[in-house]
Amino acid sequence: MSDDNSTQSRQQVYTLLVEVGRKTGDGLPERATGAALMCYASGVDEAEAVRETVAILKQAGMAPLDVTGHGTRAEREAEGHEIDEQEAALMARARDENAVIVAQVTPFHD
Repeated sequence: MSDDNSTQSRQQVYTLLVEVGRKTGDGLPERATGAALMCYASGVDEAEAVRETVAILKQAGMAPLDVTGHGTRAEREAEGHEIDEQEAALMARARDENAVIVAQVTPFHD
């Protein structure tokens, strides 16, 4: 087994809720005060998934303020969360592409 395959096999996908503030050019609606982003991020552990997500969002011109981890699919299912087909597909894509997928953006308004 090559290193790439062994690294890939250790990758898990974590569900992260990221709160972002405002930054010029962030792409959020004009009157929004920030937003919550539901993300699926691959990593060998949750800390790596969080670091990668924050780095990607900063590269995209966003201002991450806080990240809340909601665990892996298995952890979420053990807590009774239902994972629908669309969410499962996004998680699989994050794992297969070793990527961060922003699944939902909810702007905040005062």
